[in-house]
Amino acid sequence: MLGELSERLRGGHHANGLPPSVRRGAAAGAVGLVLLATGLTAVARDERDLDRFYDQKIDWAACEGTELPKDLQCGTVTVPLDYADPGKGTLELALARYRASTDDPRGSVVLNFGGPGGSGVQGLAYGRKDFLGLTDDYDVVSFDPRGVGRSSPVSCGTDATVRALEATDGEETGDPRDALRQLREVVAECEKHSGPVLAHMGTVDVARDLDVMRQALGDRKLNYLGFSYGTRLGAVYAARFPDKVGRMALDGVDTLTEPLAEQGLASARGQQTALENFLTWCTEELACPFGQDARAAREQVVDLVRSLDDTPVPTEFGYEFTGQDLAGAIAQGLYTKEMWPVLQRALAQLMEDGDTSGVEALASGGTAPAPAPPPTPSPAVPGRDDEPLADEEDVPLDNLPAALMAVNCADDPDRPDEEQLTGELARLRAAYEEASPVFGPYRLAQVVLCHGRPKGTDYIREKVKDVDTPKMLLVGTRGDPATPYHWTEQTAKRLGPSAVVLDNRNEGHTGYGASECVHRKVDDFLLYGSLPRSGSSCGAEDEDRV
Repeated sequence: MLGELSERLRGGHHANGLPPSVRRGAAAGAVGLVLLATGLTAVARDERDLDRFYDQKIDWAACEGTELPKDLQCGTVTVPLDYADPGKGTLELALARYRASTDDPRGSVVLNFGGPGGSGVQGLAYGRKDFLGLTDDYDVVSFDPRGVGRSSPVSCGTDATVRALEATDGEETGDPRDALRQLREVVAECEKHSGPVLAHMGTVDVARDLDVMRQALGDRKLNYLGFSYGTRLGAVYAARFPDKVGRMALDGVDTLTEPLAEQGLASARGQQTALENFLTWCTEELACPFGQDARAAREQVVDLVRSLDDTPVPTEFGYEFTGQDLAGAIAQGLYTKEMWPVLQRALAQLMEDGDTSGVEALASGGTAPAPAPPPTPSPAVPGRDDEPLADEEDVPLDNLPAALMAVNCADDPDRPDEEQLTGELARLRAAYEEASPVFGPYRLAQVVLCHGRPKGTDYIREKVKDVDTPKMLLVGTRGDPATPYHWTEQTAKRLGPSAVVLDNRNEGHTGYGASECVHRKVDDFLLYGSLPRSGSSCGAEDEDRV
């Protein structure tokens, strides 16, 4: 059913037009030559305009921020706001690195922690111990992608998800078009709070930023480790810059072809399975806030999410914590078994004391929320065309979900029209509710919020395939709640002979931080170029890393 539904939601692609006459063909050919010449001139001009970005060097200095490691260094790189018009304006991107422990490193390895919407600076700072082995031969670098963290963070205001849920919760009694009107109003709020970067948030843009970074780091080739969404970014880079690919490892492999409606359903199902596994574990512990009956615990979680949606809890930061905020927090806590005790304590704090601090930290990806709603961006300062870094305390609380929606919508070319979406909304709602009563509504809201945004690129679906690059390592985890294993197989087949698959027969989202076996094989590849045989595995009997 959903396969047919997805096809309907794609909106269809029609090949129209009639065979031209000889005369029309000749005229079109003459016009085509003129356009080709004009296009080549424009390309040459754009390439010259881009030279200034490729000529820059990064000035590294001690990081200024709360509780950042002393040995973490920070820097910036400047990129065009719009690669199609490099003179239109610029963005500054925040970078961080740990220096190599050797005097003669082979260069840098760049990390992306996924999301989309995850801060690379924060991820590198707090994941320090996982990546120190790579400093044997590399400077280890990460960054806040455009629209994320300190790099011109996007926002939709404090109640975007709540309003999207209200539009899709099935309780609308009037014209269904009212729901779509409300969704378009939410999109307008995103534009108001985010500024010009919102229109340039897609992975194709970020891949081009990544190449500017590679050059600014002084690397001839990009050595790269991407997690979850970061695997999509790596694949797009490989297609866009195949001759610049060095050693590339992709862990928790994303799909390149499935439409957002299918992606959301797969994530909802995976997270529901992970939640049930967590509750089975939790109810075996006396400290479990849901008691010792796993079935009753599942019902309690659904009731808790719904009650918070009906009556949100005020927080000390001036926001109201909703059931969908809780669903997002639980999803973050389910990514690895190592997070289960943290999730259990956070839920106990909420249920027993009404303390939202633990679940708030999970919902915001482990970072402290901003103290106030983000202001509407002010007009550009006269005499400058850049967008400087945001202060750490000004990164809005909803930056991660706002960036996630912006990137996913920009990457997906399917835009059903109002009539199609109105007709399918009830069926979508039922499918997502069946997939997960906890995560289904949250995932559906993320999908339908593409309504009212410009159509996304078809580059990923049409062009990212059969890449002509050195071998790259793809890690798929069998029990991954966010990126199902079949996506690894699907993406490997699409990328072609360059893809080497490592089968991680464990649980959790990605393998590098949880499996000693995966960690060792990825490091061996990045450090020494040693690849496992494609199809080899890390078994569930391998010791988990502590």
